[in-house]
Amino acid sequence: MPPKQVKGEYIETDTGNKVSRKSVILGSQNIILGGKTIIQADCTIRGDLRRTAAPGQHGNVAIAVGRYCFLGRSSVLRPPGKIHRGQFSYYPMKLGDHVFVGEGAVVEAAILGNYVHIGKDCVIGKFTIIKDCVRIEEGTVIAPGTVIPPFSLVSGRPGVVIEELPETAQEGLERRSIFGILVGVQN
Repeated sequence: MPPKQVKGEYIETDTGNKVSRKSVILGSQNIILGGKTIIQADCTIRGDLRRTAAPGQHGNVAIAVGRYCFLGRSSVLRPPGKIHRGQFSYYPMKLGDHVFVGEGAVVEAAILGNYVHIGKDCVIGKFTIIKDCVRIEEGTVIAPGTVIPPFSLVSGRPGVVIEELPETAQEGLERRSIFGILVGVQN
């Protein structure tokens, strides 16, 4: 009798996403992965936290993740929520392409643009909008409702823009190259 084939740590989807079997994905029907995204172990994605649909309405997307994104170990993606007209409601979260979320980061932003790098142990507050080509240093805490302009380097507690990035920063923040390296993360 042939030996049993050992299942790998990662599941690969039709669009090339690699999702760790040890990640926690709640409400997967409300999450869209654009393709070539890597979700590491112990990463939590809360797709179950979504707006309640009106009667007869279907398909509320809680979290939309772009292409070539990387969600590090123990990171958390949670849609932002607030009380509106006396009722608590969650709002959708959108991540652009080539977004890197570091180990242990907690993200409750409304929008993360393209080419965004979030360092290890960062906290991104509710309804934060981060524009394209932004690098957030390790341990940064960004207050709720903050808007980070494009080509910014952000650091501190609370997070403030400490430097403007050059226009060539997009090349350094591109995740396609890191995906090629990490394809060694075999099934």
